[in-house]
Amino acid sequence: MPYLLKTEPSVYSFADLQREKTTIWDGVTNPVAVKNLRGMKSGEQLVIYHTGDEKSAVGTASVASVEASDPRNPQVKINVGKPLARPVTLAEMKANKLFADSPLVRQGRLSVVPLSEAQYRLLTDK
Repeated sequence: MPYLLKTEPSVYSFADLQREKTTIWDGVTNPVAVKNLRGMKSGEQLVIYHTGDEKSAVGTASVASVEASDPRNPQVKINVGKPLARPVTLAEMKANKLFADSPLVRQGRLSVVPLSEAQYRLLTDK
């Protein structure tokens, strides 16, 4: 299952991930987001989304490994993918029927959001 990971670009941006090539995605505190992190599996695809002023999906990544021995703080190692051909804004996602029932729209503060395959393709095939 693909996921969307939200990050504040002034704290950690897709450009930071591109420079580092890999990072540990941790420090998530929302119980639903933590559950989503724990449920990730190696090889799953990710979309990196910038919050704040940008509010756009900007790039891809993939899950390298999941260390979930601490149920409250799973540590997901991710590898950089590619920048999207163009950022996809939250407004565009909200306007698309594919996202009508998405936690991205319904639970705006959720930082780790599962995506359907169709949602992932829509974001990454632009």
